[in-house]
Amino acid sequence: MRRLLLFLLLAAALTTGCTPRPGGRIIYGLTLAPTGIDPHINASAELGIPLTSVYDTLVYQDPKTGEFVPGLAQKWEISEDGRVYTFFLRRGVKFHDGTPFNAEAVRFNLDRITSPDLASQKARFMLGPYERTEVVDEYTVRIVLKEPFAPLLDSLSQVYLGMASPTAVQKWGQEYQMHQVGTGPFIFAEYVPGGHLLLRRNPDYAWAPSVYQQKTARLEEVEFRFFTDPATRSPALESGEADVMGEVPPQDAVRLKDDPRFRIEAVAIPGSSLMFFMNTTRPPLDDLAVRQAILYGTDQQAIISAVFRDTSPVACGPLAAVTFGYDPSVCQYYPYDPARARALLEERGWIDSDGDGIRDKNGQPLTLDLYLMSWGYLPTIGELLIAQWTELGIRVNAQTVRYPEALKIGREGQHHLMPFQSSGSDPDVLRQFFHSQGSMNWSKVNDPEMDGWLMEGMRTSDRQQRAAYYSQVQQRVMEQALVLPIRDYVNLNGVNQRVQGLRFDARGWFPWLINVTLAQ
Repeated sequence: MRRLLLFLLLAAALTTGCTPRPGGRIIYGLTLAPTGIDPHINASAELGIPLTSVYDTLVYQDPKTGEFVPGLAQKWEISEDGRVYTFFLRRGVKFHDGTPFNAEAVRFNLDRITSPDLASQKARFMLGPYERTEVVDEYTVRIVLKEPFAPLLDSLSQVYLGMASPTAVQKWGQEYQMHQVGTGPFIFAEYVPGGHLLLRRNPDYAWAPSVYQQKTARLEEVEFRFFTDPATRSPALESGEADVMGEVPPQDAVRLKDDPRFRIEAVAIPGSSLMFFMNTTRPPLDDLAVRQAILYGTDQQAIISAVFRDTSPVACGPLAAVTFGYDPSVCQYYPYDPARARALLEERGWIDSDGDGIRDKNGQPLTLDLYLMSWGYLPTIGELLIAQWTELGIRVNAQTVRYPEALKIGREGQHHLMPFQSSGSDPDVLRQFFHSQGSMNWSKVNDPEMDGWLMEGMRTSDRQQRAAYYSQVQQRVMEQALVLPIRDYVNLNGVNQRVQGLRFDARGWFPWLINVTLAQ
């Protein structure tokens, strides 16, 4: 009898250990300590990891279908000309400080975001050709645009356009980032810059969107700590200092997969791929054949295996494969073929006339200036590229620069090649890179036809037609060898097995913490 009782107690304990329970707290590791975390002002993706749970948005995007579903807006209508969006708001919603959410609150937020005095780094630009917000009645609001802007719903579903309490913003002024107030499932409790950020459960939350699996949060607290040194991330997870850790180094992720205490949740990030822009206005890259030779002569898979341990896919074009509008046909361009690369260079007169291992033409060596940044393993990627291109007879001058300097170099066209990657769930992300007037047109492309496709893709609301425009853009980019794609970004999240229900939004970066529970 005693043995039976012990057996039953043990079985119950084992069963309970797998059962999620309400309450508790977790520690979530962030990889960057932003200088500012006001989502209306600042642009860091890192700020959205905690603040997505503090703010609700007018609409949400279903990560599985890509469709937009009601949030703080129960429904919406779009005018035939695509310039007017009318939102019918949810009633009974209150900010964490008790301020009612209504149409005036929406107008206050959008007026704040678009005010020149705020100097918004991202949110303002996500509104595109915004003109004004009109309050129709207490729970109906109208956003008026100067011209159609198809990515608007996508923008409104992101934390950067989350709804903040007008009362709190007016009360705290320039100190608002230290005292943020939204309507979300968690309350902003404490922030020590560079130290930690603490969220507490909102017990009054009763308006969860359909994409959330829970109606209210189960965790009582989530503490975010900063682990800016990649070498500290997996040790923090293994020692119990953190329960969830974003951007675990690939070599650590491979090792942690074999540890039963943890799992790796690899989340593909939509947007642009990591790509090296080739300056088409600076010789020798003003020659299409030379640009194509670089593409044929680069073994991307070898780079992915060496640097990322095959934890992310090789990129085929400028748009990540998980992004709406991605055209898989771009994978047919430029298979690794160093013999073809050498033949193209020789056809264009680049030969090694003096036997020094570097090709030359008219007395000039085939030399490329490669600029790198320190993030995203770019220095290591650069070393591998240099080794591969040296085998082709190309000399590479490489230099690592800070981001502000990279922006200046790209703007002035001092580079031959320079990398960048940008996340975003709408293919309009390509406009900044490949429109002739794009803010980061580092390829220095001037293609009126492609400009037209990008603008029509921005204006057209029909998803099928939009996908067709962006397909043309991707094919033109690769036909003209404007970029060297390297990889599609994947966020490797290390998670303690006791943390259950962790899911991410359509951007791939931002967790929906309302769903998280702890196993006993």
